[in-house]
Amino acid sequence: MSDNTLKVKINGKQIECSPHETILQVAKRGNVYIPTLCHDDRLEPYGGCRLCLVKVDRIPRPLPACTTPVADNMEILTETDEIRKIRANIIDLLLSNHPNDCMRCEATGSCTLQDLSYEYNVKGARFYGEKWNLPIRDDNPFITFEPNKCILCGRCTRICNEVVMAGTIELTGRGFRALPDTSFGKPRTLKNCEFCGQCVSTCPTGALTDKKGRGKGRSFELKKVRTTCSYCGTGCNFDLNVKEGKVVKVTSAYDAPVNHGNLCIKGRYGYDFIHSFERIKHPLIRKGDRMHTVSWDEALDHVADSFRKLLKKHGPGSVGGFSSSRCTNEENFLLSKFVRTVFRSNNVDNCARV
Repeated sequence: MSDNTLKVKINGKQIECSPHETILQVAKRGNVYIPTLCHDDRLEPYGGCRLCLVKVDRIPRPLPACTTPVADNMEILTETDEIRKIRANIIDLLLSNHPNDCMRCEATGSCTLQDLSYEYNVKGARFYGEKWNLPIRDDNPFITFEPNKCILCGRCTRICNEVVMAGTIELTGRGFRALPDTSFGKPRTLKNCEFCGQCVSTCPTGALTDKKGRGKGRSFELKKVRTTCSYCGTGCNFDLNVKEGKVVKVTSAYDAPVNHGNLCIKGRYGYDFIHSFERIKHPLIRKGDRMHTVSWDEALDHVADSFRKLLKKHGPGSVGGFSSSRCTNEENFLLSKFVRTVFRSNNVDNCARV
């Protein structure tokens, strides 16, 4: 144990930690659950929703776990009668301006607000008053925004500004009229939005959803298959959401070692080719003016014969290899080795060079 290591107790469980960590970070490492709505590990602590309030020994008032740094020998309780009452009141207030349409909501089964309402037995009928009655924003090809379901957690605006750094959306208006929106309420286009879907990935309710996956399956109906994006050589991981043998949408994999749940427009929305009728599934050889389906053996023999003829007629300088950043480093190395040793040519290049 280093000299900088601290010891704290959370619900009687002693955990070692570093001075720069927050209570929430230490609790997560110690497998101690603390509810949150505005927190995302990819973002800076915000302390907006106040659901992560905890009781700290010798401190008269509850403290937000996401923004409070740990101190040596700190003793913390994550669940008390007072804390549960505060959390239930917060959820009740959120539900007072929230549509009660969970039965047909796209986020049912994966909505944090819904889960917390169930956990704290909140029915949402305690507070009355004016409610939002705003139209659904469906003016772009990828993202549907249902403002009435927004809880103003700020996660979408923060991920757009802190991680993507696109500045597409920000909290606009004040008070009851506050809302995450684009500048002057303009529709999202490729001029003002990267359509990376990061805002969708972090939304804890059904306010932001992927348009391409809407109505194609509840979260509990979908089988998640972890895979690696094939669009570039970065190696981002994500989950293919599959129903009845078809990919219906892509969701973030927050434990991915390379991208930590972050994706670009290609990785999140560029999966149409998987089930495209135009997708080439078998080798083709041109005979005359038409392409004919052949076996792999015939196709490879045709490629080998063509290379032999070129080498014999024009020499090694007439052939080369152009590799792809969509391939692995090992595959690119094998292509380079193949060209240099078999063709005796140094004509090797890669699309990432430019």
